[in-house]
Amino acid sequence: MLKYIEVVTQKRTHFEDITDAVQEVIDESGIDEGICCVYVPHTTAGVFINENADPDVKWDIEKTLDKLIPWEDQYSHVEGNAAAHIKSVLTGNSLYIPVKNGKLLLGTWQGIFFAEFDGPRDRKVIIKVLEG
Repeated sequence: MLKYIEVVTQKRTHFEDITDAVQEVIDESGIDEGICCVYVPHTTAGVFINENADPDVKWDIEKTLDKLIPWEDQYSHVEGNAAAHIKSVLTGNSLYIPVKNGKLLLGTWQGIFFAEFDGPRDRKVIIKVLEG
């Protein structure tokens, strides 16, 4: 099963918890056991797994990425969004999560986050669920 999730971001950097939306795709698929691939087809966005219980964690991640890769620097990319491209390389653009008993096998505090680095934008996340 292949499905698209729409994510609308409201600011330049935004982390959206998409865990429930991904689980809904698995529920729709009816698959009991397999793998779920979460893929972001954008060069200035990414996807990552981290704690979703305390919202301060995603704020700390955002602050640290901004310190490491400032928006303004001596980048060569003429569009002016080189920092967004670099941040997306660090987060990556895909995840593979095992599925058992129809549920994502995430840790107790883990969630799946879409990472926007060049917003606001309308984005897509592709979810592919494989049985096996």
